[in-house]
Amino acid sequence: MNTEAVTYTVDGAVATITVDDGRANALHPDLIAAIDAALDQAEADDAVRAVVLAGRDGRFSGGFDLSVFETGGLEAAGQMVDAGGRLVRRIYGLGCPVVGACTGHAVAAGALLLLACDVRIGPDAPVKIGLNEVAIGMVLPGWAFAIAQDRLAFSHRQRAVVNAALFDGTGAVDAGFLDRAVDPSAVLTEARAEAEALAALDPKAYAGTVTAFRGPTLDAMAADIDRDH
Repeated sequence: MNTEAVTYTVDGAVATITVDDGRANALHPDLIAAIDAALDQAEADDAVRAVVLAGRDGRFSGGFDLSVFETGGLEAAGQMVDAGGRLVRRIYGLGCPVVGACTGHAVAAGALLLLACDVRIGPDAPVKIGLNEVAIGMVLPGWAFAIAQDRLAFSHRQRAVVNAALFDGTGAVDAGFLDRAVDPSAVLTEARAEAEALAALDPKAYAGTVTAFRGPTLDAMAADIDRDH
């Protein structure tokens, strides 16, 4: 498994998982597994109270690796989508806060990763953020609809999901993909500051509240992943 594209660092109570494959940060099976392994490290470290999930300069994630759909066959594509769904669900149900550092474009499954994070800091710039599946001839899996309904602003759901609208940084805040849009050079710094603040929350109370508050959506996502599989 190639894990060179994912780095894991810890500073105080905050772990940072950085994804940088030098290209679009497309979520292929190896990359999904490497992010999962980094989350394993964070959960195993009692000192870690919050996580930052960051992309590379200009790219957060371009979504699932389309080459797997084109050349891997139906089984390989299905396994990749299942693994991606489980990763998104894991982040949404993680026992500590996760801050998304949206360092650039985030489309399709990349935008779904943002929806799974507690707080999302992105660039005030002409980036593309959103769910473009309908525009490229695909239907979102059920688990994606579940988290989109939970996180997106009601006034933007139709455009964001059905009409495949893509948003710039400011528009992504209005739509619910981001919480704040800042100067692009400050995204990672602001995300780490946000994570440090969230790390002060009581960990047991946080985990219990996530289970209670997000439980119905997490259950629906799990059922959808199992059914699709």
